[in-house]
Amino acid sequence: MERVRRAAHAGSWYTNNAKKLEEELDGWLGAAGLTKSPDVRGVIAPHAGYSYSGRCAAYAFGNIDPTNISRVFLLGPSHHYYTPKCALTKATVYRTPIGDLPVDQEAIEELSATGKFEFMDLSVDEAEHSMEMHLPYLSKVFQGHTVKVVPILVGALSSQSEAMYGQLLSKYVDDPSNFFSVSSDFCHWGSRFSYSYYDKKHGAIHKSIEALDRMGMEIIETGDPVAFKQYLQEYENTICGRHPISIFLHMLKHCSTKIKIGFVRYEQSSQCKSMRDSSVSYASAAAKVDASGEEENND
Repeated sequence: MERVRRAAHAGSWYTNNAKKLEEELDGWLGAAGLTKSPDVRGVIAPHAGYSYSGRCAAYAFGNIDPTNISRVFLLGPSHHYYTPKCALTKATVYRTPIGDLPVDQEAIEELSATGKFEFMDLSVDEAEHSMEMHLPYLSKVFQGHTVKVVPILVGALSSQSEAMYGQLLSKYVDDPSNFFSVSSDFCHWGSRFSYSYYDKKHGAIHKSIEALDRMGMEIIETGDPVAFKQYLQEYENTICGRHPISIFLHMLKHCSTKIKIGFVRYEQSSQCKSMRDSSVSYASAAAKVDASGEEENND
């Protein structure tokens, strides 16, 4: 029986007009001007409304060569629903205005059989935007190719749980037909986010925010989940996809293929100049096979 997850945020967070959406995505992908590479096996990309983060996201999704990929694992943080675990979808199809993405039932059953996952209700699934905002881009990039998605809602995990899920999912990284789309925005700054860290040595507030984000991005690029956790504890940077990113870092640490994350784009929704301002940061990264050490098992 088909169970459809509607494109619940179409018409508000992005246009529900298929023609206009295609034009926007094509425009952003064209402007990013990236060369598609089969070595890119995952991305980290933002999930805000497209008027804010659509352009930045193109710098992640524009790297994808869809030729040999048949399955995309989607890891998104949970904004509304509390769980200390990861949750799988009950839907069989994820709808987008520009084409539907079937859910890989086989992979869902395999993950469910580990006993480590719960299932989210369709209402929880549809209320969450973190994975939905990646779907139109995936639908666009994989046009003309057969691909299935494995959506995983990532709850408020402990460090131990992040490591456990990372280890559990790492085997999928070694199969080049699998791809990983990790959803995260970066610093949410201002009183409405209860976060106003400001290091004056960087000058204007937005410069301080950028320095803080770039420090986190550089740590993510080292691939060290422990260093990333220490950074989050020290600065409490409001990176909403910190748990999905941490799982991804553990996955890359435990798989046999040597993969390196590299950030390619950074933007802010606005430039904060006073303590009354607020902004959200967006960063896009590609996780690419590191040919120099492909044979090593960096366990």
